Amino acid sequence: MSTKSTTIYLKAEQNVEMQTEEVCVKDIASLTCADPHVLAKAKALRLWKFQKGESRRQVISVLKVIAEIEKACPGASVESLGETDVVVEWIDVDRHKGFVQWCKLAFVALISFFGTGFTIMAFHNDIGISSVFSKINEMVMGAPSDGYGILELAYSAGLAVGIIVFFNHIGGRRITKDPTPIEVEMRIYEKDVNQSLIATADREGKTIDVS
Repeated sequence: MSTKSTTIYLKAEQNVEMQTEEVCVKDIASLTCADPHVLAKAKALRLWKFQKGESRRQVISVLKVIAEIEKACPGASVESLGETDVVVEWIDVDRHKGFVQWCKLAFVALISFFGTGFTIMAFHNDIGISSVFSKINEMVMGAPSDGYGILELAYSAGLAVGIIVFFNHIGGRRITKDPTPIEVEMRIYEKDVNQSLIATADREGKTIDVS
């Protein structure tokens, strides 16, 4: 079958997680082409196979992808619209199941709960929140507070509501469709990590590239 004048459009992702050892073109990029036969052939091309004992994270150059497609589909041209390098990570799903996974989840939950609580208490102690409330109560009521009153209760409720609004979740439900500040920072961090991995692999000559 002739592939002359056939154009394949390719949009590669920056980071991909794999649950199988074999990495095909369709796993790391989105493709489209007017010829469905050429498209299916390009998607099925194998780029890499992870071996036990080697690094579970590899960087694949889009030039390698283009070269493999042009080799398998003579006469076809490839237009790249996405990333220039792809970080591919092999995830062993069986390794994260069972009792150990629940132990890790419980440990992270406890650290988050007690760590956050300690941070809030340390911050309040540092700014002397009790003295501030006492002064406010004395200014408004004319006498210092003799315990916990409406001011402390309102502040505690407001703090809880503020945390819920900040994280944009109530239980497993999202309040709004907007990403939270934490999610934005995580995406920025993930992008920086991917760029660092790509630069390191390129510097060490470990990028899976054209010969």
